[in-house]
Amino acid sequence: MLAHCPPQRRILAVEDDPLLASHLCSHLQRSGFAVTLSHDGEAGLRLAQQAPFDLVLMDIMLPGLDGLSALQQLRQRKRVPVILMSALGAEQDRIAGFSQGADDYLPKPFSLGELSVRIEAILRRVAYERQVPNPPAGGLSFDDGRADVCFNGRWAGLTPSEYRVLELLAGSPDEALSKAFLYQQALHRAYSAHDRALDMHVSHLRRKLQALGDTGLRLETVWGKGYLLAAQEH
Repeated sequence: MLAHCPPQRRILAVEDDPLLASHLCSHLQRSGFAVTLSHDGEAGLRLAQQAPFDLVLMDIMLPGLDGLSALQQLRQRKRVPVILMSALGAEQDRIAGFSQGADDYLPKPFSLGELSVRIEAILRRVAYERQVPNPPAGGLSFDDGRADVCFNGRWAGLTPSEYRVLELLAGSPDEALSKAFLYQQALHRAYSAHDRALDMHVSHLRRKLQALGDTGLRLETVWGKGYLLAAQEH
């Protein structure tokens, strides 16, 4: 009897530094991934749009089209997980990355061991989400493929991170989910008191849900605990 091997997972690495690109490629191939390399933003964006990758590693400082602009265009068509890499470590740069729909952010220099852990965490989450049916929430319709919600024929225009936060909250209605839990499960990193990314995502979620009209839901802050999604009282 022939053994059926699982399909090899495919990673696109968009990195203009030839030495780092070579290290990434060698490390990921040793870890069992099929790796495609690209050295500029425009070519990387074309590859990401055209081929079925499981994950994209994207440097921010790229020749031609920068990584943030490439990510913004990619999110208009695909939900493939994206990890941004950058020597820009300021909070504003991280917020900009997550605002454009990044799944994770690795400040340079980083260890290849940490990269592997973050890649595996994201791929496990994607596999889990594909197995779990979308939770109902009020009149909202959840669409995993678009990473967005629809109400009365109108789409909210959520980023992938906003979608994951809302999906988690909708899966536990009227239950306060802690910031630490939401950071781990939705943003895939540890919670820090100085990290405002989750607050930003919740603020954007409130604004986008409000723009849809009366969804029958409200996103509440539970001081000292976190956030909850509850039915709106009329």
